[in-house]
Amino acid sequence: MGQTARVSAVVWISAVSLAAWLWLLLCQGFFWRTDVRLPPREEPGRWPSVCVVVPARDEAAVLPAGLPSLLAQDYPGRAEVFLVDDGSSDGTGELARELARRHGGLPLTVDSPGEPPAGWTGKLWAVRHGIALARARGPEYLLLTDADIAHAPDSLRELVAAAHTGGFDLVSQMARLRVESVWERLVVPAFVYFFAQLYPFRRIGRPGARTAAAAGGCVLLRTEAAGRARVPDSIRHAVIDDVALARAVRGSGGRIWLGLADRVDSVRPYPRLHDLWRMVSRSAYAQLRHSPPLLLGTVLGLALVYLVPPLALLGGLALGSPAAALPGGLAWLVMTGTYVPMLRYYRQPPWLAPLLPFTAFLYLLMTVDSAVQHYRGRGAAWKGRTYARPDAVADEG
Repeated sequence: MGQTARVSAVVWISAVSLAAWLWLLLCQGFFWRTDVRLPPREEPGRWPSVCVVVPARDEAAVLPAGLPSLLAQDYPGRAEVFLVDDGSSDGTGELARELARRHGGLPLTVDSPGEPPAGWTGKLWAVRHGIALARARGPEYLLLTDADIAHAPDSLRELVAAAHTGGFDLVSQMARLRVESVWERLVVPAFVYFFAQLYPFRRIGRPGARTAAAAGGCVLLRTEAAGRARVPDSIRHAVIDDVALARAVRGSGGRIWLGLADRVDSVRPYPRLHDLWRMVSRSAYAQLRHSPPLLLGTVLGLALVYLVPPLALLGGLALGSPAAALPGGLAWLVMTGTYVPMLRYYRQPPWLAPLLPFTAFLYLLMTVDSAVQHYRGRGAAWKGRTYARPDAVADEG
């Protein structure tokens, strides 16, 4: 009787997991497809002016790969770069000036904002300072990008053309993250896969859609839309600032677009699991609005969707129950199939796809650790600054 009950429970849980995967496959905006790239675009008759804002704190290690690519932009209109050195201790500001002297290209201004006041996260305070400097030039667009992002020479031209043609107030590209170390290959493609599952790219660009997100490493923003949305002041508490930015722009009536990048790359290395763990855990609980019920639901959801399929398959085989093993095997197969396109985008072998449950388990642990760190008073952090405020993501809701 006891074994029959156990088999019955495994069958039901396995069936629910399979149903969840069928729903994700067909009803979650085809999140698993990786063909959402810059939309069709035509060059404008007059190229608008653009100011590039780069918040930077202790970025000397990656700046030589990122900043020269911005200075070398082949843009027909007026453009200049503002790098905000946010209290760096590694000579980031002076290195930026030296790179500009060495490489030439677009004009570069380097300035520092001072310590952020209470209620501001460090990166957004730096962005605010950069936008204030840029607005004195009267640009029609702002490109918000990170110091570790390397842009192809025509990146700015393509972003502006896409915004102009599609009538978008915000155009963002998810930069291709580095995948060289063993842990990067295992964790990074899954990171983007999970992000797309939460925020399906196909839905974001549709007029009237409720889904809103951006990728902070590459955001082209119409200056008028930034003013209308009171950005960044309206999102000054946000730790996950890119999503908050997109929501603010959409909430003020703006049109937004997000997709994968072809030639916009992050050069920041994450060679160890510890490095990737910090990247995820610093903001995972903020994504859940610091809510214990949402944390519990997320842990249970991750377990049901990602851990149950292989466990049900193996458990069903061990219990001699095809009825339990079959749904688990099918769910694992659907999971694997939806992950393959992201692995291809990252030029990784497809045999990594069946390992997604293991990676999801790591993300489950990272999320729990993020909550533990929050309740220990450490909170989210950016470049050595910690934000333990319980309302740090008030603008994310």
